[in-house]
Amino acid sequence: MRREGSPWHGMGVVFLKELSDHLTSVRMRVLEWLVVLTGIAAIYSAITQIREVTAEDPFLFLRLFTRAGGQLPLSFVSLLSFLVPLVAIGLGFDLVNSEHNQRTLSRILAQPIYRDALLFGKFLAGLATIGIGMVALWLLVIGLGLLLLGLPPSAEEMARAFIMLGVTIIYAGVWLALAMLFSIVFRSPATAALVALGIWLFLTILWPLLSPAVAAAFVPGPITSAGELLGQLSTQQAFARVSPGALYGEIVAVVLDPSVRSTQQPLLASMGLTLLERGATVAKRARGVGADRQPRGGDHPVVRGRLRGVPAPGSARVAEGRCCPGRELTSAFDDGRV
Repeated sequence: MRREGSPWHGMGVVFLKELSDHLTSVRMRVLEWLVVLTGIAAIYSAITQIREVTAEDPFLFLRLFTRAGGQLPLSFVSLLSFLVPLVAIGLGFDLVNSEHNQRTLSRILAQPIYRDALLFGKFLAGLATIGIGMVALWLLVIGLGLLLLGLPPSAEEMARAFIMLGVTIIYAGVWLALAMLFSIVFRSPATAALVALGIWLFLTILWPLLSPAVAAAFVPGPITSAGELLGQLSTQQAFARVSPGALYGEIVAVVLDPSVRSTQQPLLASMGLTLLERGATVAKRARGVGADRQPRGGDHPVVRGRLRGVPAPGSARVAEGRCCPGRELTSAFDDGRV
């Protein structure tokens, strides 16, 4: 039997009804206040630290989102990467199975409405609810920055902050869709919530700890060239990006920090390497490491014992510009391979 009419007929009615239910529910109020109060605490802590330690910075306003304070060791963006999935799962784990348990699903589908319109309307209503909360929180952060810092943001800062807002809503949509999927698969809301929370815990907390060890199994022998180092970084990033939180973190790091030119720069820093400007070489970071001590890169889970071909800072090869892997890596960065 062929369908007649538009498959999206009735989606607007479902969207408005679900949106009204979400905005007036006690559950959504609790989740919203959790995010707002935590976000305000993170922003206040960041503003306090910015006033104390930050010198003149052309992108001072963006530091509100990325700077972690002393009392709260997580930045505003880091808190969002944890709390936004919880809000999305809290909204989506019973969107469909609750209708089935209340015996209302058959009545809804008895109307001239397709399942596509029902499911898509519910998803859009949940995403719109999260979007309204995120926009209100974003405006609150901008207002607190204006009030406490006393400096207006530039046009570029506002554009970057707006992009971050859009990426955060998309990130919430991924977890909302996953929670809604389990709401369709499992009849029990409690089972759907537990499975969704279990996957969130695994991908957010456990997978970042396990992915370097998994990537190490695919890394060849000792690194002797920049190409092998780039291949190793690509392998590690590919496994880490299984987690939506890792992708979200990479995107907002590039958007909110104009000095970041590559998503592989944090990985290079964790290995004790620094990517310099065009024509420069890659040198070891000397943060707390003596000239005669093993650099931080030797403790990295993927490159342990494999950085033998990279000379130490201050050596003759680095001083004379003959560090071939460094020049290759800089050239690869300039060519867009990093």
